Amino acid sequence: MKHTPLMLLSFCVALLFAGCTSAQQDTKNDETQTSSIDWSAELSPEQYRILRQCGTEPPFTGEFWDHHERGVYQCAGCGSPLFSSQTKYESGSGWPSFFGALDSSNIRTRVDREHGMIRTELLCQSCGGHLGHLFNDGPAPDGLRYCINSVSLQFEHDSIASKEASPKGEQH
Repeated sequence: MKHTPLMLLSFCVALLFAGCTSAQQDTKNDETQTSSIDWSAELSPEQYRILRQCGTEPPFTGEFWDHHERGVYQCAGCGSPLFSSQTKYESGSGWPSFFGALDSSNIRTRVDREHGMIRTELLCQSCGGHLGHLFNDGPAPDGLRYCINSVSLQFEHDSIASKEASPKGEQH
């Protein structure tokens, strides 16, 4: 199809400016332990736009999309551990992708019906920050792809990386 690159670019631009539904906007009102925090004072403007207003960073631009160090990816809003570097993989999407959460109880989901699509939004269980979306086009064994905004993450090098935990329920 001749116009495929243009259509793909248009889709990516639409995702960049995609926000949440009015019910989802400014997730600081979520019922979490940190609901009284003034997020605009705690986060950079870009972190606030993505974590609290459900924005999306452009693909292939974030700090962690091509990051290969060993450690743990944490929520940039509250430091909650979310993903192990052992579950990170190259999806080709331009965003950091993981095939499993470090501890699934640290992430919650909700339905996102924005922009004529039905997707599963991922949020930090502790602070309610928008992380990204969950797709069913990932690798085995579950076929899941946790597609996460780099801005939603911070990275902690694991000094005992060789003993790094795999997702709960899996054993090596």
